Amino acid sequence: MDALVLNGVTKRFGERTAVDALSFAVKPGEIFGFLGGNGAGKTTSLRMVLDIVRPTAGRISVLGCPPGRENAADLGFMPEERGLYRGMSAIDTVTYFGRLKGMSAVAARAKGHALLDRFGLAASAKMQIDKLSKGMAQKVQLAATLVNGPKLLLLDEPFSGLDPVNQGLLEHEILEAARGGATVVFSTHVMQHAERLCDRLLLLSQGRKVFEGTQAEARGRLPARLTIVARDTPMRCPGVERAEPGAVDAQGWSDYDVTLAEGIDPADVLQCLTEQGVTLRRFDQYRVSLHDVFLHLVGPPPAGLADPAMAEHAA
Repeated sequence: MDALVLNGVTKRFGERTAVDALSFAVKPGEIFGFLGGNGAGKTTSLRMVLDIVRPTAGRISVLGCPPGRENAADLGFMPEERGLYRGMSAIDTVTYFGRLKGMSAVAARAKGHALLDRFGLAASAKMQIDKLSKGMAQKVQLAATLVNGPKLLLLDEPFSGLDPVNQGLLEHEILEAARGGATVVFSTHVMQHAERLCDRLLLLSQGRKVFEGTQAEARGRLPARLTIVARDTPMRCPGVERAEPGAVDAQGWSDYDVTLAEGIDPADVLQCLTEQGVTLRRFDQYRVSLHDVFLHLVGPPPAGLADPAMAEHAA
């Protein structure tokens, strides 16, 4: 059974379509990246999974059931805007969120202390949230998200506002949760986190899916590129679509920015050049990043767009 399924899900806010016929499935134990710029519909989609807003059309399955309170004990959610009661202590906050997920007071408090200790906050457990630093409060938020040992962990822009140390802590906790059998779905517009964490990913643009698959499959959407330093043009080799030469030095060496046709292995080009006796000073393959793929498939995000679910929440 898939941990999360969206089938033809659409959400409209008035005349605006925030999510448009979105379909995907997340397997148990996966770390699934939900990627897109501001206004892509990431937050709206996660809020529908949590039954905070209802879809206009389509079907959602969460751990085999429709979204609702019945799933609360098995879910963990970290919202982008965060949300802690500033007058409560750190341990009372984590305990409270555990109780909301169906845990007993004793079990929630014990797990809360264990998490705060793991995050280096044991000495601050009784401090009020408004007396903690921003980084410490964010650790409390993470503890509140993990306290019930969720089977499905939903993280909305979880790295937003975190310093590098806490980003590393969160990445570690995501990997640990997946190793423990949890399914993790996190939205982000920062491709580096997805590159380090994701088994599979989905690219969303203006509410529509433009890609779903593995990182290797995503990079395969762009042609391979090479940097070659040689005295002769590599255009003579099959599969080389473009070879832009740079300036030629006094010894006749030139830098070539090479683009290969789809499906061409750079090793075949190297073999071809070698067989033809072309002397090489440099042969490097450019590693396509998820950022490159995102720009290729989605383009720069339109200025000023925001997720309607966030605007509605703020209102």
